[in-house]
Parts: sequence; C-alpha cells; structure tokens
Amino acid sequence: MRKINRLKIVLVEQNKTGKWLAETLGKNEATVSRWCTNEAQPSLETLVKIANALKIDVKDLLVSTKR
Repeated sequence: MRKINRLKIVLVEQNKTGKWLAETLGKNEATVSRWCTNEAQPSLETLVKIANALKIDVKDLLVSTKR
C-alpha cells in the first residue's frame, strides 16, 4: 500500500494522539487510526480540518509526489 498522507508522523511530531484528533474532529477513533496507517484517506475537506486543528499547512499532511 502506498503512503499518501503523513498524518501519523505529524501527530508524533506534535505529541498529539489519534484519540485527540478524533475528539477534536468529532470522528470515530478507528477512522482516524485507518487514516494514520494509510488504510483509508480522509476527504479533502477533512484534510483541511485536520490541518487547521494541527495549525499546519494542508500540504504538510501529504507525501510529495515529486521524485
């Protein structure tokens, strides 16, 4: 499976948990866990909400496609 988002890395960098993010966004913890493991991807709208909650640019949540 290709890694698309950097959510797990960003949460670790900010000393935040998936549980915190789930509560902040009003989402299920299992859903956030699937995003963190790249089993599923949040919608673009949700990515923006995540970026706002973490006070980062949305592009910092994505793995670059440039080689």
